[in-house]
Amino acid sequence: MIAYVNGKVSYKDPAHTIIDVNGIGYEVRISLQTYTSMPDQGEQSKLFTYLSIREDAHVLYGFWTADEKKLFLDLVGISGIGPSTALVMLSSLSSNEIRQGIVDEDLRLIQSIKGIGSKTAQRVILELKDKIRKEEWGGTAEQRPVASRSNTVKDEALAALITLGIPKATAEKSLDTILKREGEGLSVEQLIKLALR
Repeated sequence: MIAYVNGKVSYKDPAHTIIDVNGIGYEVRISLQTYTSMPDQGEQSKLFTYLSIREDAHVLYGFWTADEKKLFLDLVGISGIGPSTALVMLSSLSSNEIRQGIVDEDLRLIQSIKGIGSKTAQRVILELKDKIRKEEWGGTAEQRPVASRSNTVKDEALAALITLGIPKATAEKSLDTILKREGEGLSVEQLIKLALR
């Protein structure tokens, strides 16, 4: 098991990053939370990781905080939620928003995440509410906005959505609708969050 990677950020987009650790590039799938917290390309970064081993792939998932990784592991422990779905959840809402929704038994909030149906949302709340109530969890970490040019915002958001498993045509249609409704002033993170709902 790889507990964390600590190295230079070689590449970073809203869905994955490459961390150079002594000349070896680790490709790591990340959430939007982690993306906004990570330093810029060329800077040192440490990500807590989870290695998912399937018959057809070994995928490394990375998290800016140990707290986000813990919630990810809690989510993938629920029947019907795999690593990709858990990553979509952590990209749609902050860790604290997810936890608060579970504790408050806010079915509508959990169900608002793309790919989470009524039964899965109920299962998440049922299986995690007591566990989360017992834990002490702190305040929300402030996320810094990412400055980006409006024509690349859509491209970055589209690439992230495709990496998260959303078909390209569906993602493009969703992004176009959001941009018409909300205007061009959205950041990549805001655009992705709206598209995942």
